[in-house]
Amino acid sequence: MQRQGATVGPWGRSPSLAVRLGVSWLTNALLLGLVAAVLDDVRVDDGWSLLAAAAVFGVLNTVLKPILRFVTLPLAILTLGIAWFFVSLLMLVITEELVGGFDIHGFWTLVAATLIVWLANLALDVTPGPWQITGRRRRLRQVRERDRD
Repeated sequence: MQRQGATVGPWGRSPSLAVRLGVSWLTNALLLGLVAAVLDDVRVDDGWSLLAAAAVFGVLNTVLKPILRFVTLPLAILTLGIAWFFVSLLMLVITEELVGGFDIHGFWTLVAATLIVWLANLALDVTPGPWQITGRRRRLRQVRERDRD
């Protein structure tokens, strides 16, 4: 429902861009922390390294990943989407290269880390909650609310 230009949903008023970015950043930090906790060959030196990795990972997923997904669309069609898994894997590789104190050792560890991030994001996508306030999920919620009115 709309009230004075602001979307009001089940979790209250739609948060500002700064709040949405903060939630996204913290979600990335939790996911990367989960990856480091579960996989022995993923090393995070300290909390600052984790927060830096989360920020870089978030920016890469927001800016670079959509471009790479568009460019690799023909290959993704041919491989039934497997090519996009490697785009996601590349986001972790670039994050590792750019952030000191965040290291992933080995190809299979990268594959496992990518799977963990993918599964966690899938779980968050299908579970309603206040974390669904960014990007596509937020727009879909706004469309559903508009259609109900």
